Amino acid sequence: MLRVGLAGLGAVGLEVARRLEQGIPGLTLAAVSVRDVSKAQSKVAKIGAEIPNVALTELPQHCDVIVEGLPKAPFAEIARATIYAGKVFMPLSVGQLLENWDLIDRAKETGARILVPTGALIGLDAVRAAAEGDIRSVTMITRKPPGGLEGAPYLVQNNISLHGLNEAKKVFDGSAREGARGFPANVNVAAALSLAGIGPDKTRLQIWADPQVTRNTHRIEVDADTASFSMMIENVPSVENPRTGKITALSAVAMLRGLTATLKVGT
Repeated sequence: MLRVGLAGLGAVGLEVARRLEQGIPGLTLAAVSVRDVSKAQSKVAKIGAEIPNVALTELPQHCDVIVEGLPKAPFAEIARATIYAGKVFMPLSVGQLLENWDLIDRAKETGARILVPTGALIGLDAVRAAAEGDIRSVTMITRKPPGGLEGAPYLVQNNISLHGLNEAKKVFDGSAREGARGFPANVNVAAALSLAGIGPDKTRLQIWADPQVTRNTHRIEVDADTASFSMMIENVPSVENPRTGKITALSAVAMLRGLTATLKVGT
């Protein structure tokens, strides 16, 4: 049995916890790290009774795999603790991985693995396959309801208001690295796409605030020597956190299943 630890129990972490409680062959929820224990207990019955809540840096002592779903500030703390312990680290805040790139080299030294779920995207298998050849360009165009972008650092820093918006407005056009910094809670998908393909500085990203859409929408366009393709996904926003699509948690669950599955489809 692989012991799974959850760093954070937000919209994604809670769903992963529920699925683990229901039972996934070869996996067990061994520990969590949350600040509001009573809130966590009200949603995941076994926390406290059977599943310990431990300090963030102690999670790797209890677990083989850590699923991270935290705000920006504590990301490096749990990432370093897990990787230094030589365990499997599954980050959902993929954009923060770009800001802590030294962890990749450290993981090589400790034997740790960093596994990035597909998240709210589509077709990373195709992008990874194309990257074995020559990819000329990768562009992602994201459209979200204005409420799903409110409070993003880039909007605040550039005094961009979305109040009363009645038509689509492009609020960002740049690299995936810049987008991950400016919209850390919104476009971790862009960071994941860049890691699968041509990197965060060459991957292009547009972000639109669109009052006409009710779902978080991502369109990917890839031009490579082996194929040219485009893909689009419309994600139903999570009730707990409209910045996150419901499918994000299920992507993490699917990757966890793949760790122990007899049959694994896709890369």
